[in-house]
Amino acid sequence: MRIGIVTEYYAPSVGGIQEHVRHFAREARRLGHEVTVVTGAMPDLSGPVPAPHPNDPDVVRVGRSVPVYNNGGVGRVTGGRRVSDAVAGVLRDGRFDVVHVHAPLTPVLPLLAIHHATSPVVGTFHTNWNPGLGFRLARRKLQRYVDRLDATVAVSHACLGGLRRLRVDARIVPNGVDARRFGAGRPIPRLMDGTLNLLWVGRIERRNGLDRMLVVLHEVRREVDARLLVVGDGPLLERWRARVPPELVPHVVFAGRVVDERPDWYASAHVHCAPTRIASFGVTLLEAMAAGVPVVASEIDGFREVLRHGVEGELVPPDDAAAWSRAIVRLARDPALATAYGEAGRRTARRYDWPIVAQQVLSVYRSIGVEG
Repeated sequence: MRIGIVTEYYAPSVGGIQEHVRHFAREARRLGHEVTVVTGAMPDLSGPVPAPHPNDPDVVRVGRSVPVYNNGGVGRVTGGRRVSDAVAGVLRDGRFDVVHVHAPLTPVLPLLAIHHATSPVVGTFHTNWNPGLGFRLARRKLQRYVDRLDATVAVSHACLGGLRRLRVDARIVPNGVDARRFGAGRPIPRLMDGTLNLLWVGRIERRNGLDRMLVVLHEVRREVDARLLVVGDGPLLERWRARVPPELVPHVVFAGRVVDERPDWYASAHVHCAPTRIASFGVTLLEAMAAGVPVVASEIDGFREVLRHGVEGELVPPDDAAAWSRAIVRLARDPALATAYGEAGRRTARRYDWPIVAQQVLSVYRSIGVEG
């Protein structure tokens, strides 16, 4: 079948939606489907992009995508003259059997695609969010876009909270993970010196808790020799780098934006830490679990759907630095427990492997009469 995927979020930007789109597109192409990703041009980003892959989709870029602050993080919005006409033209020329929009109510490209599509439309919601005044004012108009969707998907039950004010009948299809890739990482030699490596992965945004992780590091170092590995970037990177207390500077490694080598950073970690206050799912948790790394994460809805407390890791209140420190030190002093968490994580991650999740997405297409 011909699949058109429309998203504001794609490489060279990084994040959960980007990973979801890229890996589903690869798997669908591997199965013989034609896939085109429609997204914005991102001239503000010049960092590394994932290495080319034989199953990478065709990519069509329209307009100019710019970063915007939203929901405690940095999103993207595409603008420019004649963007609406450009989207309509891509959908017309692509003759897609199905159009799949990600974050369907996000301006601008998903809304334009829903408006212009003449083939069946599937929408996947990715975000755990709280409706604000703007949403309430636009609710009736947004409902019309939701009603246009032939099938609605959410990556977790946590994503459904923000949709309570709309009539939405969504099925759950989770995010996936490339279990083989993340299970094949190799430890970075310079980090294998006996120090406890705590890994933090994500965009450096307020909601993702790097500030809280620095407090936790300080507490942990009262008990064991530890360092913090920070993998990720974002507009706040330099601000947070400057905020590291002088006594912690030698014990914090800023890796920056890491794409192809990310499995090696997981392989170098003894504990993966995710002190996020709000999340829809937990892709980095799955990546760590696939790598066999025990996880300590915030006790929030999105993470509870991925990680079971006391099985693959531990869930602790996001703002309780003492609880975080106790959980991490306990793992440092009990290698058998850490290993048990890691092995359980590997088993769980296999259930989310992309060949399995991609088939679930394709079954959604078939449920609305799209064959191929």
